Amino acid sequence: MTDIFDAKILCRNCNEQMKNIIIEKAGVNLRAVECPNCEDRIMHPADLNYLEHFKDLKRKTFNVKLRVVGNSHTISIPKEIINFMNEIHKEAKKEMDDMVRLCFEDFQSLSLKFGNEEEQKNLFRRN
Repeated sequence: MTDIFDAKILCRNCNEQMKNIIIEKAGVNLRAVECPNCEDRIMHPADLNYLEHFKDLKRKTFNVKLRVVGNSHTISIPKEIINFMNEIHKEAKKEMDDMVRLCFEDFQSLSLKFGNEEEQKNLFRRN
């Protein structure tokens, strides 16, 4: 399917063709188009939707259970987080097991990182 940003978009103010740009907002790269004359910007609606969904998930605190499986301890990751991560990484075509890294940040904090470093930098950048 063709993306709407693949089409030529004319500025509503000055009727100039808008140029593709990347805008960083809240640490996330968003696709947008900008008019070279009046600098009017339009952000990609799908990227804005992902950003809003991310903000909603970020505000939530999830209670998870710590379980023992063999010699390891496990936690369950809520389905809505996994669904969001699968949607973001759908183009990566990797298994989630290969994409998850655990980081021990300090005495009270562990973090899970999905994808490799390059994917994290370009999380919302889809050309």
